[in-house]
Amino acid sequence: NSFVSRTNTCGELRSAHVGQKVTLYGWVQYQRQGLFLILRDFQGLTQVIIPQDEAHSHVKELLSRAPVESVVRVTGTVTPRPLGQQNPKMPTGDIEVKAETAEILNSCKKLPFEIKDFIKKSEALRMQYRYLALRSSRLQSSLRLRSRLVMRMREFLCNLHGFVDVETPTLFKRTPGGAKEFLVPSREAGKFYSLPQSPQQFKQLLMVGGLDRYFQVARCYRDEGSRPDRQPEFTQVDIEMSFVDQAGIQRLVEGLLQHSWPEERGSILTPFPSMTYEEALAEYGTDKPDTRFGMKIVDISDVLRGSNIHFVQNALSYPHGSIRAICIPQGVRYLKNKDLESLKESAKSQFNQEIMEIIRRPDGSLKSLLTKFLGEKEQSELIQALNMQEDDVVLLAAGEHKQVCSALGALRLLSASLLEAAGLALRDPTAFHFLWVVDFPLFLPKAENPTELESAHHPFTAPHPSDASLLYSDPTKVRSQHYDLVLNGNEVGGGSIRIHSAEQQRFVLEKVLKEDSEVLSHLIEALEFGAPPHGGIALGLDRLISLIVDAPSIRDVIAFPKSFRGRDLMGNAPDYVTPEELEPYHIQVAWPLEEKEAKKS
Repeated sequence: NSFVSRTNTCGELRSAHVGQKVTLYGWVQYQRQGLFLILRDFQGLTQVIIPQDEAHSHVKELLSRAPVESVVRVTGTVTPRPLGQQNPKMPTGDIEVKAETAEILNSCKKLPFEIKDFIKKSEALRMQYRYLALRSSRLQSSLRLRSRLVMRMREFLCNLHGFVDVETPTLFKRTPGGAKEFLVPSREAGKFYSLPQSPQQFKQLLMVGGLDRYFQVARCYRDEGSRPDRQPEFTQVDIEMSFVDQAGIQRLVEGLLQHSWPEERGSILTPFPSMTYEEALAEYGTDKPDTRFGMKIVDISDVLRGSNIHFVQNALSYPHGSIRAICIPQGVRYLKNKDLESLKESAKSQFNQEIMEIIRRPDGSLKSLLTKFLGEKEQSELIQALNMQEDDVVLLAAGEHKQVCSALGALRLLSASLLEAAGLALRDPTAFHFLWVVDFPLFLPKAENPTELESAHHPFTAPHPSDASLLYSDPTKVRSQHYDLVLNGNEVGGGSIRIHSAEQQRFVLEKVLKEDSEVLSHLIEALEFGAPPHGGIALGLDRLISLIVDAPSIRDVIAFPKSFRGRDLMGNAPDYVTPEELEPYHIQVAWPLEEKEAKKS
């Protein structure tokens, strides 16, 4: 209550305050028949008794006609609630305040929706009136937890480990590769700034500048269009260190999260487990595995190798062919036929992957189109390899290794959601399973042209020391010093040890990625002036907070988020500007015909 004229907040009064005269400020959450109202502020609720005597008739009239969500000041005396009227669900439920004077500071007009945590109005309406949605206790709680966590992170990095908090520019130039960047026009004809996807180049240049340890709570920008649960502007906890290796960065981040972790969410154990990219793909079908539940992908190629099933033999004849499966526990009991069909259809539409199902009956026998091709020995080995129990359902896929694993990985997650919807508890929502994924490939084939390569992480990532020579002979086989931090199946951080040799950086850009290195000449030149070995990581703050508070979307932990389509529905941005405003930037808008006609009308 420092610096303000209230004596107390609406959430702090207790029995110990009985008899005290207090002044409260807040919003009218509820008012009942001119008898009492509930006053709310950021900290909680207090019941205010409206006086009924003639001497305070003006106070009664004022408070009785105050619309819900009006801002009022109330001065009165704290009294105990009458016996039997205490409310154990309210922290202030043992007391009430008898109003003596009051003032409506600002009356509220008719609300577009009720200020509740679980309102049924559309998200678009809540984003249009974001300042009203922010009054809900859930959003308030998430934003305050976010603030506390960031403060603890600053304390750990700056006060305990000597990091320097440095602000880097948001107006820069285009970076080759990676996500699309927002362009900002300049007054020089044809020249544009770019909003950086991350402070990547600047933090490396800070290491060249000898700062040794840098961090920043950084705003980042990516023009990714309509991607679910992504934001065009987002926040990273950005970190870079000199003279560090992968293990050093990992221990730092584990310590950082342990130090800043909210007490009410329990404790987290370190060190976090680690697995390679190849292991993650083979066992979970993804590079961000949710390790809260089993249902791992199992390689059954050897079990079926001797069978005379045509599609099995066809798959195994390819260099990277394999037969793999997942076992859905109690699938017969919890999944309907339409669920199994939707799973198979999903694999077909997303991955062009056919799926066969196998069911283990209560008598122990197998039910499948495949069983007539399998002898008793093969059936027994299959049951053993997959640890099949009664009423389990197995989904089997055959084909190219990566495609098979990716399809089964997606089906694993879909199956888990279906099982949970049917009442089987699989993933503990209060559990936090961190995991390091390491040894990613340095390069991947481009989706649009598989003969060309692109960086799996970004072009500044250093090759694995064991594979450094392969960079010049067979770059497709090179592993990187790139590491991702995964939490409950979501990537919450990514980093790498960087290339600190100008020669190697130029080779990667020009010879492997076929990029114009001139765009990065400033960085390459900097590496020629005694750049130290360095590495770092960026933690996605929005995603991390949303997982900690179990929010449905990252939009629920950002004060003023953009919509699914990247629009600010409250301020109606982006918006049109006049030709006169564009003139200094040498820009003219080429309107699509239908929009030109619409503007005329």
